[in-house]
Amino acid sequence: MTGAVTSLWRHPVKSHGREALETVILSAGRTMPGDRVWAVTHDNSAYAGGDWAPCQNFMIGTRAPALAGLWAQYDAAQQSVTLRHDTLGELRFCPDDPEDAKRFLDWVRPLAPQNRAQHNAVVKATDRGMTDSDFPSVSIMNMSSHRAVSQKLGRPLEIERWRGNIWFDGLAPWEEFDWIGKTVQIGDVVFQVKERIERCMHTAANPRTGLRDADTLGTLKTGWNHQDFGVYAEVVEGGALSVGDPVKGTI
Repeated sequence: MTGAVTSLWRHPVKSHGREALETVILSAGRTMPGDRVWAVTHDNSAYAGGDWAPCQNFMIGTRAPALAGLWAQYDAAQQSVTLRHDTLGELRFCPDDPEDAKRFLDWVRPLAPQNRAQHNAVVKATDRGMTDSDFPSVSIMNMSSHRAVSQKLGRPLEIERWRGNIWFDGLAPWEEFDWIGKTVQIGDVVFQVKERIERCMHTAANPRTGLRDADTLGTLKTGWNHQDFGVYAEVVEGGALSVGDPVKGTI
């Protein structure tokens, strides 16, 4: 079987929207450019600023499932983000500008449950994207595994639920788990595959409506006795990567 890249995604503000790409240039030891550049703390966050921190310090889909309904567009030259939501409409803002950040916080606040900690501040790590892993990772997802989950669940699932960076097709379901501890080449980019991605309740939320409407975690548990989907990898040899590029396998 021969695999190929089917889509590329980044998420400029952690858990606040996603953007599809046609091509990206990856660098060794770095996250996907424009991915999780910013994150949003909440009222109970212990984040002190500057460095990477675990996801519990930020507003994420497990706290506010309605965030799943956001789409994003990142302008790297202007350092601005445009967010779109079916109910809230559209907002363009510069996260590093304090006044713009306040506008964003006021705009997005209705998506947070009123009985939980609220949006507090927009923050930025100094040297890497604020991914869920404690190393600068790129997440890789298998369309065959996605279809297996959809079939087990008995309904179609949107791939946006998994918030992956690189999607490929053409290989067997769960073959990506066999890559753990190995290097794999996709296009001209070489990755060291580090670990599976353990999933949270964010995957239960519909990426259009923001409502929890699919038991993704229960399906993974009953079908395969785990709650993992996708793998975290580190870029060891950078280069350009585009939709349609081949998955050349382990090397």
